[in-house]
Amino acid sequence: MKLLQAASFFVAAETSKEYEFLFGLNPQLIHDAVLLGVAVFILFLVMSYLLFNPARDMLKKRQDKIKSDIDGAKKDREDAEALKAEYSEKLNNIKKEAEAILSDARKSAKKTEAEIIAEAKEEAHRIRTRALKEIELEKKHVLDDMKKEMISIASIMAGKVVSANMNTQIQETLIEETLKEIGDNTWQK
Repeated sequence: MKLLQAASFFVAAETSKEYEFLFGLNPQLIHDAVLLGVAVFILFLVMSYLLFNPARDMLKKRQDKIKSDIDGAKKDREDAEALKAEYSEKLNNIKKEAEAILSDARKSAKKTEAEIIAEAKEEAHRIRTRALKEIELEKKHVLDDMKKEMISIASIMAGKVVSANMNTQIQETLIEETLKEIGDNTWQK
């Protein structure tokens, strides 16, 4: 209210007499400018409290979130690099294990090969021994057959000798001739 009275006073004084104004400004304009400045300052304080502080808080929270996201990304990257190193080490170990397994397989294959060759040689030796025994038996059978044949020839000759009534001298010559034809080796074996 006082402002209104002061304003009306200045208006009445202005109409009654002309004042000299500082830089050409009248008191009403100065009064309005001061009131406007005070109102803007109060409005700034109110807005600061109502809008700027929450906006600052929101920006602060966002900065903190971005910082935590960056820190999390760094941590994830470090974890990923550690995991990569671990997997690389495991891969190298797997390669070494694979080489060891292949080496063992080669050794086992050579051992198996040696065993198979030894078994084959042993089997060949057995077959050869069996074949030699069979040959020996076959020789004995042939010799037995030859002896039987000689006996039959001797009996035929004896029949001829008996039928011809030959003397002993002729018989001996016939036996010697027969023995020469057959050979001395046959009787020695």
